[in-house]
Amino acid sequence: MPSSPSRKVIPLWQNGRLEKAKSRQQQQQRRWGSFFNYACFCVGTIGILFSVFCLVKGKPIYTFRCGNVEDTLRSIHLGGGSDRYAGWAGGLNHQTAGLEGQDRPKVLGVVGIQTGFGSSQRRKALRETWLPSDPDSLLNLEQATGLAFRFVIGRTKDAQKMAELEKEMEKYTDFMLIDVEEEYHKLPYKTLSFFKAAYALFDADFYVKADDDIYLRPDRLATLLAKERPSPRTYIGCMKKGPVITDPKLKWYEPAGYLLGSEYFYHAYGPLYALSAEVVAGLAMARNDRSL
Repeated sequence: MPSSPSRKVIPLWQNGRLEKAKSRQQQQQRRWGSFFNYACFCVGTIGILFSVFCLVKGKPIYTFRCGNVEDTLRSIHLGGGSDRYAGWAGGLNHQTAGLEGQDRPKVLGVVGIQTGFGSSQRRKALRETWLPSDPDSLLNLEQATGLAFRFVIGRTKDAQKMAELEKEMEKYTDFMLIDVEEEYHKLPYKTLSFFKAAYALFDADFYVKADDDIYLRPDRLATLLAKERPSPRTYIGCMKKGPVITDPKLKWYEPAGYLLGSEYFYHAYGPLYALSAEVVAGLAMARNDRSL
């Protein structure tokens, strides 16, 4: 029979040293394991805190006060005298105090034509077609239809552009100058600022936002706004919704798309829409503590 393989016999003194070495190795492994677990815990905690901080802080939220608002038809053409501003028929008998204490002439609607510093030719086209170019004719249209038309524009740090705008305002006096920086990506804040400013300046049944590239029939708009409606909280215009763009390569990429879901909620859309006074009153009274 083949002999069984011989086993190596380890002396007792060497066996004791091996046991101690194994024990030290196990202790060292436990220490490294504890350190690794502690490090993972710290990294995870920091990550959670950073995530919470980003969600709470996020991007700057642009809010604004009503700020300096100017109706150039009153301040320039009428010399600031509200007693000379009749507005709609019987307007002086219906004036109420505005947000800053100024008189608010009664009108059927305020039509804010949203415009910019690069849109002088569009304004020229409107003045040559359906919108009167001289202040007296503009006042006559307002008294006939109950609609106050103003080009709505913000401000810019470009001194040359502001100087050109001031010359145009002196000539036509058909502007509502609002205290918002005129930039394309801030158009939603400009629109909200317009509603606040219009509410402060006019006691209107409706406040209308319009683009500066439309042909409008003031008489038909007045007829539409004058209709009786069952609810004082009224929106007149188009509504839309659509997919949220989450691809950074596309034009309308939405960085915060993960907060919105797959689709935008229904929202106001189109070259013209109107909000009733009760709706705009809620916007005007909303608290805003910071400036754009």
